Amino acid sequence: MPLISTGEKLLWFQNQLATDKLEYSKEDACEIIERYLHRFDGELEQIELANSIKGRQGRLHGSREAAVKQTIERERAQYEGAGFEIPDIMNSKHLKTFREWNGDLKKLPNIKMRKVSAKRSDSKCTAAQKLHAEEEEYMSGEEDKTSLDSDELLEDNLQSITL
Repeated sequence: MPLISTGEKLLWFQNQLATDKLEYSKEDACEIIERYLHRFDGELEQIELANSIKGRQGRLHGSREAAVKQTIERERAQYEGAGFEIPDIMNSKHLKTFREWNGDLKKLPNIKMRKVSAKRSDSKCTAAQKLHAEEEEYMSGEEDKTSLDSDELLEDNLQSITL
């Protein structure tokens, strides 16, 4: 990951920190990661809205949409697999160093990183993971319902033609 992207990611995480917390639990870290994985939701909704306007030819912002979806997919796979790298906010000493970081890329080596995985959660990431699974199930259920409705309509139309 390029240095600038890493810096932007760390600044995003830094902006999520509560000023009164001295240390974060693994569950807290998972919740912040889930928010990070959903950071493009608003942008994707805007792209979808722009593309849904009738009379449009082709897809607007198609390359941006593809890049965002690919990024989300890659990051989700890391989080659910070997682990997603974040600043070590679960250690109070490392959290203090991270809070004091001013965004200077030359000081990135001072920030300790840690991989957090949803699969090695010891049931601490369960709530965030469960919410994601429910969202996925709901979305795939909607697609299944739509295709089922289309199949039923097609079957009804075929029956009315043959009668």
